[in-house]
Amino acid sequence: MGEYSFIFAIAVVFIFGTISPGPSFILVAKTAVSKPISEGIGVSIGLGLGAMFFTFLAILGLYTLFEMVPFLYESFKIIGALYLLYLAYVIWKYSDESLDMNMKLEKKSKSFFKAVVFGFITQISNPKTAIILGSIFAALLPQSLPGFGAILLCVTAFVIDATWYCFVTILLSTKKSQKVYLKFKKYIDRVAGTLLGALGIKLAID
Repeated sequence: MGEYSFIFAIAVVFIFGTISPGPSFILVAKTAVSKPISEGIGVSIGLGLGAMFFTFLAILGLYTLFEMVPFLYESFKIIGALYLLYLAYVIWKYSDESLDMNMKLEKKSKSFFKAVVFGFITQISNPKTAIILGSIFAALLPQSLPGFGAILLCVTAFVIDATWYCFVTILLSTKKSQKVYLKFKKYIDRVAGTLLGALGIKLAID
């Protein structure tokens, strides 16, 4: 099993990267306090699938490709930034809309499948994730992967990402959290929208 020890090192670094606040965390937190828990879990699984997708691409050498073709990376950045700005706009647009405790569990809720797709698209909208993973792999991957090494890395990325965001969803889906959200919905939504917009702008200009 010593040949797979590199996975543990990568997992530790990946955990710290996952729990650091960013667009994904904002999205999950907002979903958890304002939507049914099933939607939050769906988004979390979608984010995990996105992390697994980027891990697979990073193993294939997307990091190297971005270095070789800067225009490609810049294009990905602009698309991702526009998507985050769109999310910010939607959240701001409906920030004044009032919800009561019963309506919030029904109104504008996505199906589980749509929530998974939404989480996946949100995750892959940020190409910096691929760059970060590529950098981690460049530093910690052995020269040649042992059998099942790529599969184990993809599964590890999915489990870490999905588990963390499912935990956040469950934590923020309590009645107490929901009541706080409903009380300060306008301000919470605008802060979340502003942060997503700022992250979108930062992604575009970095």
